[in-house]
Amino acid sequence: FALVTFAQQNPVKWSTAAEKAVTNQYKVTIIATFSEPWHIYSQTTPDGGPVPTSFSFAKNPLVTIVGKTTEKGKLQTTHYKNCGVDVKYYSNKVVFTQLVKVKGNVKTNLTGKVNFMVCDDHECLPPSNAPFSVKLQ
Repeated sequence: FALVTFAQQNPVKWSTAAEKAVTNQYKVTIIATFSEPWHIYSQTTPDGGPVPTSFSFAKNPLVTIVGKTTEKGKLQTTHYKNCGVDVKYYSNKVVFTQLVKVKGNVKTNLTGKVNFMVCDDHECLPPSNAPFSVKLQ
């Protein structure tokens, strides 16, 4: 009896960084890099299409999330006939930015996960979660 499994490697590589913006406030960047022909979807991809990229942040009594997560990259839009919606996606690289406020002069981490879907011109991989942890100090 032999068991053979094939694991699909996720083509997206994630990296994080934090830089102090003003007193007790940090700009956290979460960067996705990937090669052609892969792409991931914007946070603003409408319902009925592929899974939009989304962020969830773990509760931390020392950290307050300020505003919404922004995204920057070469945004492209295409119409998916099968779904009947216009979808927005990024190729090669996208930088997500989140402002956070830290209570007092403490060292802590911002942790959470990115939920995303990666596709090429022929297939989509199942939605994935990528955990992250960024030092705020």
